[in-house]
Amino acid sequence: MSISGCQRNRDGSLRSDGEVQTEQARLDEASTKASEGEYSDALEIFHAILEDNPTSGEAYLGIGDVYLEQKDYVKAEPALARAAKLEPRSYQAQFQHGLALQMLDRFLEAVQAYHRALTIDPDSAEANRNLAMSYLRMDEPRNAMPFADRAIQLDPTAGDGWVTLGAAYEGMQNWSEAAAAYIAASERMEPTPELMRNLLRVLIELKRYREVISTAQTLQRFGPDADAFERSGWAAFRLGEYSDSLDYYRKSVEIDPEFWQAWNGIGVNRLNAWLLSNREDSSAFRDSGEAFRSSLRINGDQTKVISLVLKYQL
Repeated sequence: MSISGCQRNRDGSLRSDGEVQTEQARLDEASTKASEGEYSDALEIFHAILEDNPTSGEAYLGIGDVYLEQKDYVKAEPALARAAKLEPRSYQAQFQHGLALQMLDRFLEAVQAYHRALTIDPDSAEANRNLAMSYLRMDEPRNAMPFADRAIQLDPTAGDGWVTLGAAYEGMQNWSEAAAAYIAASERMEPTPELMRNLLRVLIELKRYREVISTAQTLQRFGPDADAFERSGWAAFRLGEYSDSLDYYRKSVEIDPEFWQAWNGIGVNRLNAWLLSNREDSSAFRDSGEAFRSSLRINGDQTKVISLVLKYQL
């Protein structure tokens, strides 16, 4: 980090080379302590530097970075705002300020900070990616798209960049491109529950039933997931794999007995079995009625289910 312009003492006089060198040594010491996790010592040095030189953008940046490491974004933001003002040509100051603002859900201000960072370094993949993410949090996928795409061009190996691109495509309801981006992300990073759920959503939109089931199975590796089993039941039913569909729905309600959508899936499967038996399978008929009633006890505002129950006298 370097400070632009003339450096002055508190009384306005120009600082000597020796004073500047001494300050740099203290900044280096504080940065070393911060990198070693000695945050209290680092903050003490940074604040001492500001006592002697209140216009030290590097000291404010150092303070902000320490608080970012500690995830104390409320304290990080004002320090980084000051650093960004003192160092308008510092990419790091502008980017870190944007990051603090983004973590505080102040997305419009974060967008402005990231744009300032990109005027300094337009080839920063991280600034392009974070700018796209901020636009997405503002529900502006079209504004996010060029920056998400640029981030991928700059760093095609970054899985999180592909996730952001997928989210931008998903926001624009371009399901095919969103699926391709999420799959590309899964090939470049360890699968996460968030990524798998994103992929599951767009595969459902695309009616790619077999892939819905395989993606839902991947989600189960992170722990029992009622929603993933319910989605598997939905996909298997549409593939005509009724036994598997019923099994998935039952697993869903075992995990979450209040999951009324899964109870409906059980009801539909058992009603279908009764109809396919020429209405002779009384057990399937009884199971269907019980499942639909379980669903309605949880959520009574289901006109289609009520109509089914009345139509077949379940």
